[in-house]
Amino acid sequence: MARPPRFDTDQLLDAAVHLAATGGPTAVTMSAAAQAVGAPSGSIYHRFAGRPALLAEVWLRTVERFQLGYLATLDGEPDPRRAGRAASRHVVAWSRENPEEATLLLYGPADFGRADWSAEHTARADAGNGRVFTALHHLTEALGAPDEQARERITLALIDLPLSLVRRHLRAGTPLPPHLEALAEECTMALLT
Repeated sequence: MARPPRFDTDQLLDAAVHLAATGGPTAVTMSAAAQAVGAPSGSIYHRFAGRPALLAEVWLRTVERFQLGYLATLDGEPDPRRAGRAASRHVVAWSRENPEEATLLLYGPADFGRADWSAEHTARADAGNGRVFTALHHLTEALGAPDEQARERITLALIDLPLSLVRRHLRAGTPLPPHLEALAEECTMALLT
């Protein structure tokens, strides 16, 4: 009977998230992730085919965890303005609860080697992005956004603005101020009315 592995995939990915948050995507190597948890190099190669697979899994696990809550806030509220405000607050609240993961998401998939990802990893990324764009499209329709300018305003309110509120603090490594959720909601409300 085979003995259970001492190091699981989540431990290795957690270590890779920490490496990316503190040193950027270039700090995420197979040996650095294994060393961070005290695992032999073979442990990481047993789970990931190579560095592109590790980078893809680090990015995808993080963005999928974020998107899960973001989409739940957009879908869970029938009033589109309240849904928009809740989604904006979610960006800040999730970033507060997950500062390393939020710091990682300040980069983009290209920084995590998307060009070298497998077809399966690329499809997962595209599917997640598709779900977010579909939810934003539904919200845009519910708000009666008649033109491109109105759609840009909604994207600014629900994506760009809350990210800009957390970016400065995350990059500086400082805690997010306690009033940031309220500020995100207030700014989003102003843009959606």
